[in-house]
Amino acid sequence: MRYFEDVAVGDRFTGGSLTVEAVEIVAYAEKFDPQPFHLDPDAAKNTLFRGLAASGWHTAGLTMRMIVGSDAELAGGYIGMGVDQISWPRPTRPGDLLRIEMEILEARRSAKRPDQGILRVKTTTFNQKDEVVQTMIANLLAPGRPD
Repeated sequence: MRYFEDVAVGDRFTGGSLTVEAVEIVAYAEKFDPQPFHLDPDAAKNTLFRGLAASGWHTAGLTMRMIVGSDAELAGGYIGMGVDQISWPRPTRPGDLLRIEMEILEARRSAKRPDQGILRVKTTTFNQKDEVVQTMIANLLAPGRPD
C-alpha cells in the first residue's frame, strides 16, 4: 500500500485489463443510460457511433474498477474528491480489452488535515489498439503515513 509520502509528481501506474461484453453494455444502458446506441446493435448502426457503444459513464465505472486494481494501490483506498475533467474521444465497444495508465500531476499536503495529502491524477483508458477511450483528471485524498 502507498501512502501520500510514497508518491510524487510524475509517478506513473498501470491497471487493467478487462474485456467489455455487449451484454454488459446493454445491461448498464437499460438501467442508467437508455439510448439506442447503447441498447440495440441494429438501431446503433444508424447513429453517429455506427454500432453498439458503451455509455461514457459505463466506461468511467470500468475505469474506476481498474484504478482500484492498479499498481498504485493507495493505502485506505481511493477517496475521490471530484473530477476536474472527463472526456470520451472514442467509444468503448463490445470486445474491447481495456487498460489504464495513471500519472500523478500534483501532490500537496492538506492544509486542513496535515496527516493527509491531495493528489491530482490523470487516468487514461486505452483499448486493445492503444486508442484512448477516456481521459479523466481527478482529485484524490491520500492518507499520510502513520507515526
